Amino acid sequence: MEDLVIRDADVVDGSGADSYRADVVIDGGRIVSIVKEAAAAGCQRPRAVRELDAEGLVLSPGFIDMHAHSDLALLRDPDHSAKAAQGVTLEVVGQDGLSYAPVDDRTLEEVRRAVTGWNGYGEDIDFDWRSVGEYLDRLDRGVDGRGIAVNAAYLVPQGTVRALAVGWEDRPATPSELDRMRRLVAQGLEQGAVGLSSGLTYTPGMYAGDAELTELCRVVAAYGGYYCPHHRSYGAGALEAYAEMVALAREARCPLHLAHATLNFRGNEGRAPELLDLLDRALDAGADITLDTYPYTPGCTTLAALLPSWAGEGGPRETLARLADPATAERVRHALEVTGSDGCHGVPVEWETIEVSGVTDPALAGHVGRTVLASADLRGETPWETARRLLVEDRLGTTVLQHVGHEENVRAIMRHRTHTGGSDGILRGARPHPRAYGTFPRYLGHYVRESGVLGLEECVAHLTGRPAARLRLPDRGLVREGYRADLVLFDPETVAPGATFDEPRALPAGIPHVLIDGRFVVEDGRRTDVLAGRAVRRTPV
Repeated sequence: MEDLVIRDADVVDGSGADSYRADVVIDGGRIVSIVKEAAAAGCQRPRAVRELDAEGLVLSPGFIDMHAHSDLALLRDPDHSAKAAQGVTLEVVGQDGLSYAPVDDRTLEEVRRAVTGWNGYGEDIDFDWRSVGEYLDRLDRGVDGRGIAVNAAYLVPQGTVRALAVGWEDRPATPSELDRMRRLVAQGLEQGAVGLSSGLTYTPGMYAGDAELTELCRVVAAYGGYYCPHHRSYGAGALEAYAEMVALAREARCPLHLAHATLNFRGNEGRAPELLDLLDRALDAGADITLDTYPYTPGCTTLAALLPSWAGEGGPRETLARLADPATAERVRHALEVTGSDGCHGVPVEWETIEVSGVTDPALAGHVGRTVLASADLRGETPWETARRLLVEDRLGTTVLQHVGHEENVRAIMRHRTHTGGSDGILRGARPHPRAYGTFPRYLGHYVRESGVLGLEECVAHLTGRPAARLRLPDRGLVREGYRADLVLFDPETVAPGATFDEPRALPAGIPHVLIDGRFVVEDGRRTDVLAGRAVRRTPV
């Protein structure tokens, strides 16, 4: 007998095609047969060791989070309900140009400091890897050698590669340094990475010019990977920044996936059609472009990310030294508040839009949940004085929400023919962005059932089949015979995020069952102790 039959499910198969009713049989971690309209056909129903009645539930492929920051969470948290409870069965990590491989001892320490606000410093992690392949092997072993909660794919982080080969200096790479970066990217792809990420408003990745990035993308293209940039601006000059990435990818003949694609800040309200026209023209001319978004208007990053790029040159220690010097700190303030720093997307910061979501020093917890302006008013000081105090005392580890988005832009972009879902979920902090826990049920609940922005079959394709195609996964992302049984069962009438800005870690409703490799990681709405996730490596060209 087979392991499991899921009876009378409404199958939404991830292709965008109409749903159908079927019995789905699973054995050995794969879908072995699909019997459509089994009850009505009057034929003998398939049998299995276990039978699950799915009446009233949609059966879809597992959701693929195309932009995740679970690089360390997967190793420290065997439960990982933040993603498992949403129906996420695969996350893509190594995002925004900064992660933990490839590194040497120096670079690892620098990166840990730089992204403390994203993932914590990692004092609870045994960093027993240095290469991309070793990191993927570590994901395979996971927690106590038992694996990880969900599957994970990895992007080689361009900023980390630059830190390793060049350092944190704002200068062009020498020919020998560029050769080393090419080799590091090639090695990462050979060892299983699916592409290359950049964070072009984050140091040191933002110090790379287009010629340098193009050379690295040529390597990515040769291995069948894709380039995933957080580009140089989502504010002033955002459309020009998108055009820059499109032109760069065209020059390198490299597939392009635009990270958390949106248009923010006042000057970009209602401008999504301009972005979509840019992308459509490139697609019609033969470009290979996809994008991901999260279904919320606020963004989330670190407070330090808003600083001008020159303030980050040399790494975190030098940044803190500059902030401690009154004259240099005044230059930073002027860049932030008057001219608009490149770290803040070229827009003068509006402190009333910057809400503190997490701190690493418990003594600073009183700032959490308040805007920088509100905290400053309570302390009787200027917003910059409060921000500077947070940056220095929290050792650059403060995370913030930026309330700078526009709902009409969010809706327009999610309708695009190349759209996929990505949470961009930062899991650290007392009040993280609810997108970390709510992105996928929010798509299905708010934007499908309540608002009708997307149809159900269309939305599921955005979250499953389309991202699997971008990742070149031959046996995931669709409900098909022979495919891996990474599946979600949800109630289309009740699926909804539990997470809110006030309760950001509340789990979703209406997702009773989640399977990875045919094993229940969520059963009857509760997280099991199953660790079925592993590293998902690049499919060779």
